Amino acid sequence: MALQWNNLDQKAVDMAKILAGDAVEKAGSGHPGTPISLAAAAYLLYQRHLRFDPQDSRWLGRDRFVLSAGHASLLQYIQLYLAGQSMELEDLKNFRTFGSYTPGHPEYGHTKGVEITTGPLGSGFAAGVGFAMASRRAHGMLDPQAPLGESPFDYNVYVIAGDGCLQEGISGEASSLAGVQDLGNLIVIWDDNHISIEDDTNVSFQEDVLKRYEAYGWHTQRVDWLSADGSYQEDVNALDEAICVAKAEKTKPSIIALRTIIGWPSPSKQNTGVIHGAKLGAEELKGLKEALGADPEKMFVVDEQVLKHTRENAASRAENAHLDWDKRFAEWKQANPDKNQLLERILAGKLPDEIEAVLPVFPAGQALATRAASGKTISAIGSVMPEYWGGSADLAESNNTVIAGSTSFIPESAQTGKWKGNPYGRILHFGVREHAMSAVMNGIAVDGLTRVFGGTFFVFSDYMRGAVRLSALMNIPVTYVWSHDSIGVGEDGPTHQPVEHLASYRAIPNLAIVRPMDANETVAAWLAILRQRGPVGLILTRQVVPTYEREDMEGAGSDALASAENVAKGAYILADTDRQPDVILMASGSEVQHALTARKELAKEDIAARVVSVPCMEWFKSQDASYREQVLPSAVKARVSIEAGIVDSWRDWVGDNGESIGIDGFGLPGAPGELFEHYGLDSSHVVAAAKRSLARVRS
Repeated sequence: MALQWNNLDQKAVDMAKILAGDAVEKAGSGHPGTPISLAAAAYLLYQRHLRFDPQDSRWLGRDRFVLSAGHASLLQYIQLYLAGQSMELEDLKNFRTFGSYTPGHPEYGHTKGVEITTGPLGSGFAAGVGFAMASRRAHGMLDPQAPLGESPFDYNVYVIAGDGCLQEGISGEASSLAGVQDLGNLIVIWDDNHISIEDDTNVSFQEDVLKRYEAYGWHTQRVDWLSADGSYQEDVNALDEAICVAKAEKTKPSIIALRTIIGWPSPSKQNTGVIHGAKLGAEELKGLKEALGADPEKMFVVDEQVLKHTRENAASRAENAHLDWDKRFAEWKQANPDKNQLLERILAGKLPDEIEAVLPVFPAGQALATRAASGKTISAIGSVMPEYWGGSADLAESNNTVIAGSTSFIPESAQTGKWKGNPYGRILHFGVREHAMSAVMNGIAVDGLTRVFGGTFFVFSDYMRGAVRLSALMNIPVTYVWSHDSIGVGEDGPTHQPVEHLASYRAIPNLAIVRPMDANETVAAWLAILRQRGPVGLILTRQVVPTYEREDMEGAGSDALASAENVAKGAYILADTDRQPDVILMASGSEVQHALTARKELAKEDIAARVVSVPCMEWFKSQDASYREQVLPSAVKARVSIEAGIVDSWRDWVGDNGESIGIDGFGLPGAPGELFEHYGLDSSHVVAAAKRSLARVRS
């Protein structure tokens, strides 16, 4: 059907351009260029294509819109205002101000209608790939018999990206993956304006982008608003046709190269880097308004007739979309009562009743790497949680991130002799793309119908940090499985030995870093992770570690250690004395064993040592003061921490009289045992450190 576009629609676009200029001018800073030049494209999406409900930002049947060019946040805010989605003129006037509803970049959970936090360029693009994958997984989990595209759980993902997004490596990683996955529900509009902060992108960005995307396996189109003769027209009909073609493409992701002039029709700053990231200035803003036939002396002028038109159109489209979707959803519920129960459990944020019963219990005395224990736990969880899925950045069997008995999430054409799958499988293959993996998982997590995990070696988490930070900023349930956690990697040498990483990731707010000491702590850690909703980094050993007897094991003896269930508290008394301890030995992960051995050695000299396992500092900090005092009584000043990394994280725990055993430089090549001995990460050094700490306290 031909696009219906009337005078009120055009006035709405012009009004959006002017509001963008006014908002940045009032704020004194911002990025007006793209919100001005893409106003018509964004209006077309919101008022003609995007399936959403202005009165219900979390409607299950909605499409997803991702503004990957997050600096252009006004582009989205103004469309939300025009549609009547919890956005008013006062919010636009308060753009970028303290505590405003309209921050400088879109923030998930802050502004209704914003699907995901964007800002770091390319991250939104990759998250869009995650949304598209999540939709297909939900389809396979809840409605596998329906043709793809016809289920109430299918939706389209629309992404607006800029030149900067496509220059970032993360978008290339994600685009390559999207091509393999045949994500026909993903539509990217690339604002091909040839301008960045440094002005003309010719200085750094010259490739034929559409040929690159053809090579990725994408469906490509070009819409030129700038003609070869230099004339410029915002041809919304051409863009509308391209979007319709992209929506009809069901087997390939689509990219539309939209050639624009940034800031058009600003009189002198259009098509320059100046308009990208600074206010227009009074005279240029007046010139923009004159070019659009508006009063140059007035600010934040709203044509009420236009606003009535846009809000009524958005409401009418939402009503019609609901009529169709609600009917299909009701039919699905009636035909799938068991699947509906699953959906209701997921939406309620509950775990299956049988989750604890299926978790493995590892016998004492068994030496097992925590990565191996995690792998067995992942498979056990997967047996009762259909929404649970994940994989690795090409290290599945080393990270142990395979759900046993499951198929891969891949088109049948991508199957190999080793990996069998289908479009609705559960094992994710991210390829050697750590950064994209993390951002894709962000999109999956925000979608909300599945619970995702992804793995790599801990040292390679460096590639992921930007996206991990966004996970933490949004406080979403993404689980990072980071194995090969320390110098225990051994012979691979310092390039593969994470030394500073524990301290570095502990510095990120909202991110829990969990480093279990043995197999059963690993199981308990996974259960605790599933019971909370924030992001977690699960740090696992390559090398084997002892599995200890616990007091809640059948037939446990008097020397058994405290239950691993205490992991959820972040730190707990693992082994204690029958009197107030003289010294407290604290450790995480594989180093806990050395604290336990040291405790026995100290006892021979009548030194009473308490061993505290500290799998997660962040969870421990969240406990009440009385519990923290119980575990680490302030009266006990002699303390030692042991961890195979830099020691900064332990300063507050050991205090002025304590000692921290760790690593203050990069690692070395060598066998794990040799390295731990070299760096003093053994029981004899713990004993010596305990005595020194005690001597200072008693002096």
